[in-house]
Amino acid sequence: MLQRTFHLYQRAYQGLSPSVWLLAGVMLINRCGTMVLPYMTLYLTQKLHYSITNAGIVMAIYGLGAFVGTFLGGRLTDRIGFYYVQLVSLLFSGAALLTLQFITSFPLLCGSVFVFTLFGDAFRPANQTAIAYYSETENRTRAFSLNRLAINLGWSVGGGLGGLLASINYNLLFWADGLTCLTAGLVLWFYLPVPKAPDHNSSLVPIQLNQPNSVSDNLPNQLPLELPELASTTPYRDTLFIALVLCNTLYMLAFMQFFTMAPLYFKEKLDVPEQAIGLLLALNGLLIVFIEMALVYKLESQKRQKVPLITAGVLLEAVAYSVLAMPGLVSLAVPGMSIALSFILIVTFSEMLVMPFLQSLIVERSKSATRGQYLAVYAMGGALAQTASPALGSQLVAHFGYSIHWLVVVGISLASAGGFWLLGKRWQRSEQQALLVDP
Repeated sequence: MLQRTFHLYQRAYQGLSPSVWLLAGVMLINRCGTMVLPYMTLYLTQKLHYSITNAGIVMAIYGLGAFVGTFLGGRLTDRIGFYYVQLVSLLFSGAALLTLQFITSFPLLCGSVFVFTLFGDAFRPANQTAIAYYSETENRTRAFSLNRLAINLGWSVGGGLGGLLASINYNLLFWADGLTCLTAGLVLWFYLPVPKAPDHNSSLVPIQLNQPNSVSDNLPNQLPLELPELASTTPYRDTLFIALVLCNTLYMLAFMQFFTMAPLYFKEKLDVPEQAIGLLLALNGLLIVFIEMALVYKLESQKRQKVPLITAGVLLEAVAYSVLAMPGLVSLAVPGMSIALSFILIVTFSEMLVMPFLQSLIVERSKSATRGQYLAVYAMGGALAQTASPALGSQLVAHFGYSIHWLVVVGISLASAGGFWLLGKRWQRSEQQALLVDP
């Protein structure tokens, strides 16, 4: 049993190109320094003595910058390539972070936060395009999972270290975040080979689905598996893709309640102490680090279709939030810590089923000429949900209480799952029609 588990994990990490590992390393360095965002509200209120209202305005501008940044990042990725967009994003956002700590004027602070997040979030679509570029069809989902592993591991390190630095001096957060951005940019600059410009026209030729793709670091995978009937030349005219983004936005709108309202609920209603809440949040990242790659490999080896897996993951999210709604609806003789732990376990497995498979699905849907725009629109949906989620959660709790709030979140999750289920049927018909077209 132990030997089989070891071999499973060994196979899960095999077959990925050196550039995919390098991109994961760049992401790990970058995320280890992600300290400004989690402590931004505390910095604004405790260090700069701004009101909660002004802090909320700054965070809203942060969301706006993320939205615009992902859009521009996608467009620029398709125009100048993912390599230079990633490099400029890391270097300029690092410089912006180092400068941000010296700005105290509210208007300048708002403008600086917008510029920082614009450069920082332009990295998302470029990085995802790079992962798709350096991976093969059969291991692309695992490549995205490896990147998520780096993100979660980096968040765990950065979050813990950020608390220590904030207790000493908030300015140290900006130094750590800015310098890790610059370091990640330099690692990418010196070690990731500059890719050759792809021939976008050649990518429109249909090929057989079972044809293997070859990958090298000097001439990365051009993702030839692109059937012209499966996607429009622009994501904005691809109705199936737009519907997919809308379903994912609903999923993320509910999922982000995990980071915004769930910790407060744990403290106020379940009587979970702050230290235990921190451990629960860390458990989410650790489970992803230790389980997701093996889980994705196992499911892919069973030739499972992606959309049903995504739908199942969204349904798990509805179950997770139903667990939080239960104490306010029925009398339960269950410790609050047990309820919180059950929620963390279920919502983490939801995340592991949805996010890597969804990213891989979007790459398969797009063409190389517009892949950056496809991934940007996908990221923009997530940025919109990230911005709207705190406002939705706080208003629902303030006016109706936690129980109604969790039931609304369950309803949003079920709506998302229903949308993915319907899309799965249309997606399958679209692929079948495309395969009937003669090459």
